[in-house]
Amino acid sequence: MVAVSDGQRSGRAPGDPVGRPMLSTALTAMMDAVGGHSGAVYLLPDDEPVLEMAVMAGLPRSFAAPWERVGLGAPIPIARAVRERRLVWVGGEEEMARSYPRIAMVLPYPFALAALPLATGSKVYGAVFVTWPGSHPPELSDRERNELEVACERLALRLERAEAENRPVRGGSHPLDAGPAGATDTLGTVEAARLVARLPYGLCSLDLTGRAGFANPAAADLLGVPVGELLGTHLWASVPWLADPMYEERYRAALISQHVTSFVALRPPSDWLSFRLYPSTTGISVRVVRARAVSATSPAGTERGDAPPRLVSMSQALSLAGALTETVSVEDVVRLVAEEIAPAVGSGALALLGARAGRLHVLGHHGYPDPHVVERFDGMPLSSPTPGTHALTHGVPAFFDSRRQLEHLYPARHATPDGFAAWAYLPLIASGRPVGVCVLAYAEPHGFSTHERAVLSSLAGLIAQALDRALLYDAKHQLAHGLQAALLPHSLPSLPGIEASARYLPATRGMEIGGDFYDLVPSRPLPAAVIGDVQGHNVTAAGLMGQLRTAVRAYTTVGQEPAEVMRSTNRLMIDLGTELFASCLYLRLDPARGHAVMARAGHPPPLLRRPDGRVRVLDLAGGPLLGIDAEATYPTTEIKLSPGCVLALYTDGLIESPGVDIEDAVADLGRRLGEAGDLPLEELADELVGHYAAAEERIDDVALLLLRASSARDVG
Repeated sequence: MVAVSDGQRSGRAPGDPVGRPMLSTALTAMMDAVGGHSGAVYLLPDDEPVLEMAVMAGLPRSFAAPWERVGLGAPIPIARAVRERRLVWVGGEEEMARSYPRIAMVLPYPFALAALPLATGSKVYGAVFVTWPGSHPPELSDRERNELEVACERLALRLERAEAENRPVRGGSHPLDAGPAGATDTLGTVEAARLVARLPYGLCSLDLTGRAGFANPAAADLLGVPVGELLGTHLWASVPWLADPMYEERYRAALISQHVTSFVALRPPSDWLSFRLYPSTTGISVRVVRARAVSATSPAGTERGDAPPRLVSMSQALSLAGALTETVSVEDVVRLVAEEIAPAVGSGALALLGARAGRLHVLGHHGYPDPHVVERFDGMPLSSPTPGTHALTHGVPAFFDSRRQLEHLYPARHATPDGFAAWAYLPLIASGRPVGVCVLAYAEPHGFSTHERAVLSSLAGLIAQALDRALLYDAKHQLAHGLQAALLPHSLPSLPGIEASARYLPATRGMEIGGDFYDLVPSRPLPAAVIGDVQGHNVTAAGLMGQLRTAVRAYTTVGQEPAEVMRSTNRLMIDLGTELFASCLYLRLDPARGHAVMARAGHPPPLLRRPDGRVRVLDLAGGPLLGIDAEATYPTTEIKLSPGCVLALYTDGLIESPGVDIEDAVADLGRRLGEAGDLPLEELADELVGHYAAAEERIDDVALLLLRASSARDVG
């Protein structure tokens, strides 16, 4: 059974808070029922969307430090379980790295994890996670699933009853944080102690926090530290040359994976020792022996003057650094800071401020009851005497424990009357230059310790790098979209006898700009329509697309026939010397006669829907892609376009999906066109691109041009 100390189970008067004992008992029972190795219970406060760890068992709480407070939007299993109100299972190291890379970066060890919500039919109270060693099968058994779900339902009902009785449930200090258990230099019997003392190699016993509870004389001799100085301490704290994060990482690996691990360390000046760690759910047994000759290139310990590394700070930095590398836009950075960084440091609100042309600009904010409080700083001169402008211009962080302290340095009219009681103003410096200021606001007066100031300053450096990239991305993105908007038609002209509608969706990878284009040319005597796709998704492709669209309009206006328009455009592409190719479909429309003449250059075939709902794929004759063969010819095909017919022209982004056969995709598009073809044309266009418009990721651009023939009397 996994031991979790619950404290005294004394009676409580109604209204008294329910502390750790109830949660601890429920957690350990749950872990015992499924053979879990570690676990934790999180509670969800009523006043903020944050999960707070209440109790943890089986591992030091410091291992989960990056996730002590978790925003409900965080991409980790415990938050996902609450959002989706279901069990979330991660079957091993590979699945963790694939689905939750931020956790895998901090805990890159083989283990399995299940996360479940603590919820009744009407309310979510929190969540639970349980872990198993890497030897657990990759799938959760039906028995384990049922045990966990039933246990969480029971605990949720107990939390509901506690709330109804006005007994709020609160967490407390971790049972393993109270200090070392009774350290002893005996194994329980005199003879057992003599047996261990006679062994020629060192033996140490570490509890779950890494503190030594036993060490034999051989271990003390090998480590060069008396037994009395080892007991009750961490080895990497009492043995200076073990103060290396690499050695501490091996201890973490053994506890989490429950696999035997080992490492070799240099005891100055020249003695190499081999450490082998044997883990269990109650602690770790360590065997220490002299190692064989080891290459001098092995890692050395930290210098004696260095402070021991802080495991919590390292884990937090790794987790948040990994998260910030995933941000792309300024909006992404604001959302990440709001959902993960601010909750982790206890902040209730935040604002990101930047500078442009000598003035402050609000890049984003979160958590302020009145957003106008922040937005009034937008456009403020950097010469204004405010803590935000001072931090930005001088590059020095400012911490205010209370409103009184803030107003002592800044008059009330220049301070921040935002309803909060403490603030941290963190300058964001990237590559030696200021890119902005991160303002963290706290609901209550908050004393910033030296360690907390150092952590917040370090986080500011990570945020600055992400914000610098995001500002550059947003600038390029805005430029690219401006170019794309300038090259595509702002609206389609009105043509006698023809109703038209178009849609364009950029790819979501890269700069979200590409080479798909469409146009409707109201030339005389007959109008024309064109759709095409230039290879690539970048500014070069967009620029070439603009040249082709202009060329097609010019050739149409001077009266060239469809085949000649395609030949002229092909020769232009070759003359431009570009290495890109393009597909194209060109139509000369004759609505008065109910006909259309088409020429095709390697483009997907159009779809024709008859008034009776039947849809046909127009497999037209055609020539090669534009830009390949200067002598290529492009045969034409005449089709009947009677009143009520709908012609669908599209680019391959609308029909190409990974793992989907292209013919099946065209057939599916035709089916949807047949079913929805009687809708107004704008609604029909939305229907045909709806799936792609809602997709979070599109690997290719999508362009669609719909043409519906009107009655003959509408032409004249």
